[in-house]
Amino acid sequence: MAQAGAQPGRSFLAQRENGDGDWQHLSFLQAAQGIRAIGQWLLDRKLDQTTPIVVLCGNSIAHALLRFGGMAAGVPVCPVSVNYGRMGGNFERLRHVVELVRPRLLLVEPGAALDPALQALDLTGITVVSETPEALSVAASPFDELLQTAPTARIEYAITHTNPDAHSAYMLTSGSTGRPKAVIHTQRMQATNLHLGYSVLGRALGWDEVMLDWMPWSHVAGSSNLLAAAVFGGTLYIDGGKPMPGLFAMTVRNLAEIAVPYFANVPAGFAMLTDALEQDPALCRTFFSRLRLILYGGAALPQAIQDRLQTLAVEHTGRRIAFTTGYGATETCSGTLVIYYHTEKVGIGLPPPGVEVKLVPTDDRYEILMRGDFLTPGYLHDAAKTAAVFDEEGFYRTGDTARFHDDDQPEQGLVFTGRLAEEFKLGSGTWVAGGQLRASLVDALAPAISDLVLCGENREYLALLGVPNPTGLARIAAQQDLPLAQLQEHPRVTAWLREKLAAHNARHPGQSHAVQRFAFLREPLSPNRHEVSDKGSVNQAMALRNHAGEVEALYGNPPPEQVIALN
Repeated sequence: MAQAGAQPGRSFLAQRENGDGDWQHLSFLQAAQGIRAIGQWLLDRKLDQTTPIVVLCGNSIAHALLRFGGMAAGVPVCPVSVNYGRMGGNFERLRHVVELVRPRLLLVEPGAALDPALQALDLTGITVVSETPEALSVAASPFDELLQTAPTARIEYAITHTNPDAHSAYMLTSGSTGRPKAVIHTQRMQATNLHLGYSVLGRALGWDEVMLDWMPWSHVAGSSNLLAAAVFGGTLYIDGGKPMPGLFAMTVRNLAEIAVPYFANVPAGFAMLTDALEQDPALCRTFFSRLRLILYGGAALPQAIQDRLQTLAVEHTGRRIAFTTGYGATETCSGTLVIYYHTEKVGIGLPPPGVEVKLVPTDDRYEILMRGDFLTPGYLHDAAKTAAVFDEEGFYRTGDTARFHDDDQPEQGLVFTGRLAEEFKLGSGTWVAGGQLRASLVDALAPAISDLVLCGENREYLALLGVPNPTGLARIAAQQDLPLAQLQEHPRVTAWLREKLAAHNARHPGQSHAVQRFAFLREPLSPNRHEVSDKGSVNQAMALRNHAGEVEALYGNPPPEQVIALN
C-alpha cells in the first residue's frame, strides 16, 4: 500500500494479453484499489483466519490481487500449482490439499482446462471464483464482482491492525516423499526473509527496478519475488515461459524485450539460456546491458554453465557478473543462505545476519539446521510432523547436507552435497550419496544432458537415464538439422559420452560413484506425472517409478543398442 502513495502511476505487474500478446500493466494505485475491494468482499462474507482461500491458478494479475487482498483482510491464502488440476484424471493430490486446507473460497483459472478437476472435488461450502465462470460446469462468481466492491472503514482497519504472527499463507511442500504438507507462513516470516537478503545484497537485487520472472507463486522462490516487487516498489513482468522444451522460447522473447538488472532462475533454465545467448548476439547485448546480479536456486548450478555465462558477460560488457544463490526451503520462507562475498566457486553461501545455522556432522558432511524469525511455526493441522521437524533447541531440520569449500577458510562458504532422503544403498550394501553424485554427473555430462535420473538402488551398479539437451547434442554432433532421436544415436555423441563417463569413473572408481550404464530418456519428464516440479527440478522417486521399463533396460544382459555400457 505504501508504494501506491509513493509512486501511484508506476507499473507494479505486467502480463501478456492472452499469454502471448502485448503487455498489460497494473499500476501500484490500481493494485491498491483492487486489493482494498477484494479485502472488503472477503470481510463482507465473514472470511477470516479459519476460512482460507485456495488459488488454483498460475501467475497472473488476478492471482496477485487475491493474494494481497487476503493479506489485507487477514485471510490465509494457499496457492496451488495448476499441475494439480491437470493430472489426466488423477486429482488425488488436489483433493488432499482441499481437505487439508478447508477453504471457503477457490479461485480457478483457466476455467476450461481445470473444470474436470473441479468436478472431482467436494465443493460443499466453497465459493468458486473465476475470470471465466462461463467456462465452468459448476456455479462460479466472476472475479470482476470482487473488484467492484466498495471499500469501507472495515478494510482500512484490517490493514492497519495486521497481526504479523497470524497465518498469511499456506505454502505446499513438493510432496516428493508423500502427500504435500501445508507450511504455515506469517507476515513476520515473509518480511524477515526479504530483509535478510536485502541486508547483504542491497540494491544489487534490483527489487525496486525491473524484474522478469517465471517461477510459480505456488513455490516460495516465485512468491518471494512477488512480495519483493510489492515491498520495494519494482515492476514485475510475469514470464509465461518455463525452462522446459517448447516453453522456453517465450522467456527468450521476453528477455529480448526487457533488460533486467537482476535475473533469477533454476540451473536447468540457465543451461537453456546459455545455449540461446551463445547463438544470438542481439539477445546477449540486451540481456547483459543492465545486468549486475544472477541468482540460481533449487539445485546446484554446474560450474561449466557459470563459466560460459561469465565468458559471454566479459565478451559483451568487459566485466564479470556477480552470482549469488538463495538456499532455503518452504519452511524458511525462501532463501536463508546467501553468497554475498567474492567467489568464483558454485555453492550455497553463508548465513546473513538474523539467521542461526547449526551444522551437525554426518560422515564427511554436515546436516543443515536453521533458526530465526523467518522460520515457520509448523504444518497446518499436523502436530506430529511439526514436532518431528524441529530439534530440542528449536532448530529446523532441513534434511540437506553441505560441506565447506575449504575447512581452513570457512568464509569461502558452503557447498551443497545432497539430501539425506536421496541417499540409497546398492545391492552390495554400499551407500550412495544420490544428490551429491547426481549434481556432479550433471556437471560432467553437460551440455549433452540438462538433468538425469540416477538408478542403482538394490542393484549391482549405478546407471543413468539422461534428459537430453538438443542444443548441446547438436553442438557435440556438429549437426544442426538432425532430429533429436538421431542426435542421441550419433557416433560423435556416443563417443563423447563414453569419454566423459570414463573420465568420471577414473576420478571416482569406487562403487558408490562409478557409472556402468547410460541411456537417454525416451520420453520427456512430465510435470503432470509429478516427475518435474514447477521449479524444474527432477523428482527422482517418481521418475524412477514411471520409467521403470527404461530402468530395467539399463540393466539388461546384454543391454539394448541404445544403452551405453562401460566396464
